[in-house]
Amino acid sequence: MKLFVDTANLSEIQNVLETGTISGITTNPSLLAKEPKGDFFVHIEKIVNICRNSDNMPLSVEVFAKDAKNMYEQALEIYDRLEYSNLNIKIPIGYEEIKVVNLLANRGIDVNCTCCFTASQLELAALAGARYVSLFYNRLLDVQGNPLKVLRKTNKFIDTNDLNCEIIAGSIRKAYDVSSAWNSGAHIVTAGYKVITEMTKHYQTDNSVQGFLSDFEGWIE
Repeated sequence: MKLFVDTANLSEIQNVLETGTISGITTNPSLLAKEPKGDFFVHIEKIVNICRNSDNMPLSVEVFAKDAKNMYEQALEIYDRLEYSNLNIKIPIGYEEIKVVNLLANRGIDVNCTCCFTASQLELAALAGARYVSLFYNRLLDVQGNPLKVLRKTNKFIDTNDLNCEIIAGSIRKAYDVSSAWNSGAHIVTAGYKVITEMTKHYQTDNSVQGFLSDFEGWIE
């Protein structure tokens, strides 16, 4: 089981990589929109350089075209311009879009099929050749869905069919969701910088450490 960081912020990426716990980076248009305005490719190339210096870890970059034909052309442009061996192009799930997933996969381009909410969506994307399929974990909870059940079903489907595909649980809002997703079949969880920092915290940890230090200060004096 692996942990990716879900951000386009260069400082957050550099900082969290220092923990030695991160195996990949995912981005999307909303995350990029939080950064200072600039050239799309200039910013993504900076992230690519970080990845190259970090054992060529996988990087997911999402298309922002609105229709399938333009998604395909844009995906090729992103792939050709970035020239990064561990690049994954993010394509949202949809009937016409699944054709794009298949076309790209047949060209040897790794695809991260995103915006999935059901096991059927994830399974279809895996059959089409997606290298990764991404479940929107907390957004599914928002509509009273059961992401844990979806993860278990999809994991079994991928194993049964011996597909070269990994499940990513994204849209993670709480630290405990990371472990829940891993334990229910997600091969990868991608979480924001804030969630990853929260994974290290518990109020009893703070109380315990403070107690140790207070006891030691009383003894050493």
